[in-house]
Amino acid sequence: MKTHDRLPAALMWVLPVLLIIPNVALDITEQYYSVAARIANVALPAGIYLLLMAWSRKAGRTALFLIPVMVLCAFQIVLLYLYGESIIAIDMFLNVVTTNAHEAGELLRNLGEAIAVVCLLYLPPIVVGIVLCARKRYTDHGERKAAAMAGGAMGGVGLVAFIAAFFMPGGYKAERELFPVNVCYNMGVAAYRTEQSVKYYESSAAFHFGTTAVADSVPPVVVLVVGETSRADNWQLNGYERETNPRLSRREGLVSFGKALSESNTTHKSVPLMLSHLGAGMFGDSIYSVKSVISAFGEGGYRTAWLSNQQHNGSLIDFFGNEADVVDFLVDDGHDHHDMELVGALSEFVRDNADRPLFAVLHTYGSHFNYKERYPEDFDFFEPVSDMQADKSNWSQLINAYDNSIVYVDAVLDSIAGVLELSGRPASMLYLADHGEDIFDDGRNRFLHASPTPTYWQLHVPMVLWMSPEYISEHPDRYAAARSNADRDVSSSHSAFHTLMSLGDVSAGVYEPSSSLTDYGYEAPLRMYVNDYNEGVALSRAGLRTPDFECLAKRGIDIGTARR
Repeated sequence: MKTHDRLPAALMWVLPVLLIIPNVALDITEQYYSVAARIANVALPAGIYLLLMAWSRKAGRTALFLIPVMVLCAFQIVLLYLYGESIIAIDMFLNVVTTNAHEAGELLRNLGEAIAVVCLLYLPPIVVGIVLCARKRYTDHGERKAAAMAGGAMGGVGLVAFIAAFFMPGGYKAERELFPVNVCYNMGVAAYRTEQSVKYYESSAAFHFGTTAVADSVPPVVVLVVGETSRADNWQLNGYERETNPRLSRREGLVSFGKALSESNTTHKSVPLMLSHLGAGMFGDSIYSVKSVISAFGEGGYRTAWLSNQQHNGSLIDFFGNEADVVDFLVDDGHDHHDMELVGALSEFVRDNADRPLFAVLHTYGSHFNYKERYPEDFDFFEPVSDMQADKSNWSQLINAYDNSIVYVDAVLDSIAGVLELSGRPASMLYLADHGEDIFDDGRNRFLHASPTPTYWQLHVPMVLWMSPEYISEHPDRYAAARSNADRDVSSSHSAFHTLMSLGDVSAGVYEPSSSLTDYGYEAPLRMYVNDYNEGVALSRAGLRTPDFECLAKRGIDIGTARR
């Protein structure tokens, strides 16, 4: 052994410092941590890392054993770069599973700076570890003894702080606050939920709505359009200064609900929420044992269709979609498609089933980043849009491209209404987005969605209802009720199911008239949010910050004591 070999000793002391960088950052970003918790979150893991490095003279080998921790650290730092707060959430791991490779590539191309930083931090110790193992270079006994003493002292301080935090008001949960224990716990929960999803068909097999449907003289058509990543504030129908809804703003029979909030900022939860009868307070594990509105309509005698411009992802969304009589994923042909092609698929479905009541769900790609790729070039109304680099300095071009995508959504929805109108049948279309999007809107510099804590921009979503002249003629009370509810507070994910049931004259025990926007007895909801642990919590406890509350107040959106 080289008695005075400094490289192994340097690795022994430096690696623990690198590994607690996320802990220090989280102590700064997480406002709810107590002082004792902050001390425990840094001192305890730092002490453990030092003790591990001092345990064996083979510091290089120990460093290589810690590669999984380095990977978690790198992931956490990138997450903090992207969202500015919070640990790696359960939903983040589920997003890795349910996001297609193309979407992931679009995001990763805009995280080059953060990825470069973590590579500079954690690749060198890995390389040094390999070199030390290959050349059999070891740490000196005296160096290891000093590191062990320092690690023991630091770990002791951390343990005392841990105990103190545990007995403080509000308590202390290592599985939620101590990195990387919390991240490992979240990985386990994500694996558990993935297993539940795999068993969905088995766990929901016995579920039935027991629905009945009212027979109309002319078979009706009910269409749900699931939007993607759309912000209510960028819709002309909701007062936006740009003309992003040139077609819908001129269409008769349309009602826009400008105070709609989603109960989740992630697709894999918000879409099942809108398709099921479960609200945020009942979501939990119950979502794995129920069926969707598609089955409710199917039991009521409707022929159903699931038409999607999304890729299969093995989530509940796929499972719910498979309940339909007709299932069509456009991307199954191996090519990218724009959402307008869903209109043709719907037109064919309506034409081929002229004598049946119909219910169709169209799952669009909407305004998902990269915004410029969501619409044809002839929809470049707002320019320039040449640079889609995710940076605040590029805000104007990002907004231009995003607004162009909204104009395209407007054209798609107007075309759907046109198809339904041409059928001459009583028809209705309900559109709502799964969640919104951050686009560097305030000093937090947040971008995209699905962050561990939501923002106003991620939750305030557009929700639009259209009824054909024939439908209004047969059900004038529903159209009038919808208009009277247009300025009410709405939970888009919860009201969708019940509004659709009303539109289709489909009745079941789970139907709540007070949650339907086409009912005069509609009651504004208690604002809820499904957090990372699938718990339905009051929106005021979901992690919103001052800028979010200010935006909600400006829009006159109540998150207080309204009833469900």
